[in-house]
Amino acid sequence: MSSASESAVVTGIGVAAPTGLGIDAHWQSVLAGKTGIARITRFDPSGYPVRFAGEVSEFEAAEWVPGRLIPQTDRWTHLALYAAEAALADAAADPAAFDEYDMAVVTSSSSSGTEFGQREMDKLYNKGPSWVGVYQSIAWFYAATTGQVAIRHGMRGPCGVICAEQAGGLDAIAKSRRLIRAGTKLVVSGGLDSAMCPYALVSQLPPGRLSTLPDPERAYAPFDAEACGSLPGEGGAVIIVEPANERNRAHRWGTVLGYAAGFDPTAGREGARVLQRVIERALADAELAPADIDVVFADGAGLPADDLAEAQAITGVFGPQRIPVTVPKTMTGRLYGGGSSLDVATALLALRHQVIPPTTATTRLAPGCEIDLVLETPRPARLRTALVLARGYGGYTSALLLGGPNTRGE
Repeated sequence: MSSASESAVVTGIGVAAPTGLGIDAHWQSVLAGKTGIARITRFDPSGYPVRFAGEVSEFEAAEWVPGRLIPQTDRWTHLALYAAEAALADAAADPAAFDEYDMAVVTSSSSSGTEFGQREMDKLYNKGPSWVGVYQSIAWFYAATTGQVAIRHGMRGPCGVICAEQAGGLDAIAKSRRLIRAGTKLVVSGGLDSAMCPYALVSQLPPGRLSTLPDPERAYAPFDAEACGSLPGEGGAVIIVEPANERNRAHRWGTVLGYAAGFDPTAGREGARVLQRVIERALADAELAPADIDVVFADGAGLPADDLAEAQAITGVFGPQRIPVTVPKTMTGRLYGGGSSLDVATALLALRHQVIPPTTATTRLAPGCEIDLVLETPRPARLRTALVLARGYGGYTSALLLGGPNTRGE
């Protein structure tokens, strides 16, 4: 049994995002401010009020996924299978070298297999029940990706899935830290989503949180004076979490220092109070003070009330204009179950390269948002720690603190 204080370190990252396939492609796009948001191509969006999104345009399942699995699983699972393989390779972790019960998979999911489900429903309504494929019973299921990754790599430890929309990626990584402390030797974590079909888009429209602006370079501009919502996206990141040991000393991206979660049943009306308390609890969990944190990767909902609440929570903890804040998801859209895990990957890249990526689209801060938002170009900085924030639709609120490669990783 491991000690409750044992360090949980990130040893591998796999990225499948609108900004690029793989760590390097994603990071270069983010530093260049190169957006992955464009007109939707996976279906004709002309009849919908939202016509722009972040798609993983370079990904072809046939190049990365075993042929027999492609018709049995959804695109969201295809992306995760690629990202998990890439993350394990990045960690130099061969599953065959571990006891199968010492490895676990915990992922985040929000939309699950909507494209697969829509295709089978089309068959049901247009051709009849006998045309519905047998895999409809599992491919749409929010736990399908966890199961497929676990089966592919022979991981029989405590597996699971977190459903907390945007916050789920942070919750999954925090669950991984708990498993490491309980004795698990390797956890495949993070999350991905792919809500790029008409059924999925229509499901996202009623809450009124998506932007309908016709300009993709301005449609999603969090903390901006003209913010009017966000844009959807697909993809995310897989994160490998292990206990700090000699095997992974050369493969550490950083350390999971602290975590906290909360819930706002008022659907955001008390968002500042709830989020500020969650940040404070995450700092306490990490035994750190506000002055110890060097950058905040904000949730950035892109809605005036939500943005103001987040800005007030940040300034309530750190003070006005006292800490750099960034929202690189302006280049990908909000990836739902994959969004905050991609933010974690980007934060770890920032810690390694000592530079804060920019927030694109935003040009003029909204009144009351007294934050030091990094705009237009990357900002070199001495970075030891990063705070990643995520708020899922419905009230889920999480904060994760990360340290650089040499922070409490011995």
